[in-house]
Amino acid sequence: MIWEQEDVLLSGKVYKFKTKPIDPSDPFRGKYITLRFDINSFKTKDKVFIYGDKIKVYIKEDDEGFAKVVDVSKKKLNIKADYIVAKVTNTYDNTVTFKLPFDRFYMEESKAYDAEKAYFKVNRNNSKENVYALVYVKNGRSVLADVIIKGMSIKEYVENEHQ
Repeated sequence: MIWEQEDVLLSGKVYKFKTKPIDPSDPFRGKYITLRFDINSFKTKDKVFIYGDKIKVYIKEDDEGFAKVVDVSKKKLNIKADYIVAKVTNTYDNTVTFKLPFDRFYMEESKAYDAEKAYFKVNRNNSKENVYALVYVKNGRSVLADVIIKGMSIKEYVENEHQ
């Protein structure tokens, strides 16, 4: 399992996933930050999904370099796009909503609370500063490598904010 993650980090393609604000009443559990993403649904045609289905979420980079969904399917499609295996959480009006597998960013316990506060503050303000997750993707596997705030790693951002 560790080798698979290292393989994805070494030879997978890196994508930036835009984050969005999280519920302030339950944003942090233990030693990780809970992340929510802009891309969590896709409008489909002729495709039927039910809660709990594992699906392949096909992604490409948009014009700004962020991940965007180009298709979803229960089976592997023959298209030129990377994919992530996700879980269906809802379907309504030909739109499937899904949970991406990398919604927790683990950190050193002493920095996690400050990181959660910084993440929430920048996202809540909907400021021009980009807040996004760096995720490596390869053959359906994905590894969350970092969370970026104002162009720097969240770990570095927290250290700079407390100096």
